[in-house]
Amino acid sequence: MDGLPVCPEYVLVDGNRLPPWDCLGEAIIGGDAKSASIAAASVMAKVTRDMLMEVYDGQFPGYGFVRHKGYGTKAHIAAIGAQGLTEIHRVSFCKAEWLGKADG
Repeated sequence: MDGLPVCPEYVLVDGNRLPPWDCLGEAIIGGDAKSASIAAASVMAKVTRDMLMEVYDGQFPGYGFVRHKGYGTKAHIAAIGAQGLTEIHRVSFCKAEWLGKADG
């Protein structure tokens, strides 16, 4: 919870493990379907991400972020293959074939 002035009393996370925070919490698999708080946070995160992708579209022309919002569409994969990764790409989500490599 780096950067927060106060540690939350309890954290709900959508997934199967909690990050290494010094706060109490619970990881809930399928949490966005089981918790209104997680679902609301998920919507807020997606809207924020979509807005960021529009900004990134101007900073990194040719990747089409405004259209696919960073998802691994055929057009996005083709752009990565042609232009390479940017500093905003999460390499852990890229498959070897996207990067022109034989295997992962």
